[in-house]
Amino acid sequence: MKMIWIAAFLSLLVCACSGESCREPVISTSAYTTSDAVISSESVFIVELSLACANGAQSVALYADVNGRQFPVTRGQDVGKYQVSWSLPHKQASSGTYQVKFFDEESYSALRKAQRNNEDVDAIEPLFSVNVDHRGAWNGPWVSTEVLAALIGILVYYLAFSAKSTIQA
Repeated sequence: MKMIWIAAFLSLLVCACSGESCREPVISTSAYTTSDAVISSESVFIVELSLACANGAQSVALYADVNGRQFPVTRGQDVGKYQVSWSLPHKQASSGTYQVKFFDEESYSALRKAQRNNEDVDAIEPLFSVNVDHRGAWNGPWVSTEVLAALIGILVYYLAFSAKSTIQA
């Protein structure tokens, strides 16, 4: 009899600790990507989203997958607010559209299992996905302003010296 109570307690504990699953998610997103490579060492990607579930689930644990790399999704202080971020070296962060797939706990564990067993991960359906447009990072002008100022200074000096030589002659 005592074993039955322990088993019931453990199953109740597992149910209470597991995250809720979201049915028919409705999302709104915003995204940020680094646009200036001059002042940063890596390109940063940030996706913020608001999630509402048809079944009213509020504490959904989410995981993100970007090009085969998984990232935890942090939950904001407001209900239904989430954020995921990652960074890449500028040379690896080419311009284009990045698809961010979001998984709940159940589908994320299926994804990890498929990766461990070298199975097809594309067969695992995400809860939803978001496209992030990255225009690439600007590396600055071809000629730095210091070099340009030096060239203009040399040109002005040459023109002034030539004009002085012409006037004195």
